[in-house]
Amino acid sequence: MKKLSLYSLFALILLGTLSSFGSKKVIAQEPPKALNVIYFIGDGTALPQVYAGMLATRQELVFPKFPYIGVVDTHSASNDITDSAAGGTALASDHKTRNAMVGMNPDSIPVKTLLEVFAEQGKETGIVVTSYITHATPACFYAKVPHRRQYEEIALQLAEAKNINLAIGGGMKHFNQRKDGINLVERMENELGWKVYDTLADIDVTCKKYAVLANDDHMPPAAKRGDFLPRAVKTALQTLDDAENGFFLMVEGSQIDFACHGNDSAWMVNEVVDFSNAIQLALDYAEEHGNTLVVVTADHETGGLTLPDPKGKYTNMVFNYSTGSHTCLPVMVYAYGPGAEQFTGWMQNTDIKGKILNACGLENIGDGLPENDGRRFNAVKVNLDSKPE
Repeated sequence: MKKLSLYSLFALILLGTLSSFGSKKVIAQEPPKALNVIYFIGDGTALPQVYAGMLATRQELVFPKFPYIGVVDTHSASNDITDSAAGGTALASDHKTRNAMVGMNPDSIPVKTLLEVFAEQGKETGIVVTSYITHATPACFYAKVPHRRQYEEIALQLAEAKNINLAIGGGMKHFNQRKDGINLVERMENELGWKVYDTLADIDVTCKKYAVLANDDHMPPAAKRGDFLPRAVKTALQTLDDAENGFFLMVEGSQIDFACHGNDSAWMVNEVVDFSNAIQLALDYAEEHGNTLVVVTADHETGGLTLPDPKGKYTNMVFNYSTGSHTCLPVMVYAYGPGAEQFTGWMQNTDIKGKILNACGLENIGDGLPENDGRRFNAVKVNLDSKPE
């Protein structure tokens, strides 16, 4: 009996040790979760634009530094070739929609975006662009309109948004030169809790709700605006850095698309380099902090860019555009940080929101519609110009 008891005791101790070791091993292998997310969208930017920038500068730029790279299908609910509104809505909300629609599904029902989900979780949020702050891509993260060119309505929705801490870009005219005569800048400052600036200089980065509307129109091209985008990203990170529950920052390299619409290679290369410099700041931040997911992708390709030798001799390369509009080419996605390993292989643009939420430990959060927004919107007449977007 005594011998049996000793064996039994030894077995129990061994079993307990192994059980304890097993539980510790599971805990140790649990992947870390991202606290912060920096989401870059290069409007109109597929692999040809990235590689063209590298060839033209003979620099690696930031893109090959990412350890995880995938391919993204961009078609919209209505067309094989998406516009920025439908593409941006898919990237922001995981819903494909019809071209020109912002933040709504094809039935004109508003859908919930990453920015809205993260704000509900107590994260601080920000948007930085080089276009109008009311342009299609940024608007897809905070506005709900049936047509992307309802700029004044989009501006009003931004002004009244309670879930945005900072917004930096152009488009001042949609706030203070409105057809309805309302000066939204004054209302934002006097009634809605914003500080509004027209330059990045002398910003109070400790302010938890500010807008920088740095141009009446879009920001100037990179060759004229200088390092505005990297400085804006740096300013935003200084503001969001102490967010107790983390932050979500969306940054758009807006004018790569503009340059490719115009088949302007010098402009395009300058914008790609500028975008790369802004991304590098985010990577530096993520490497330093260790709790930040950086995701870089695009809404679509613009210009049908190829890089052939026109003589077919494989010796001289030119930038060749096949269109002044968008194409259905897939785009790339690059990821670094906690959860980045999800961003490989072929995926839909609607998959990215779920992967980002999963990286933050929020895989079951984010479906559904914003509160009190289950209404349908009537179609509106919008004056359309001939410029493709």
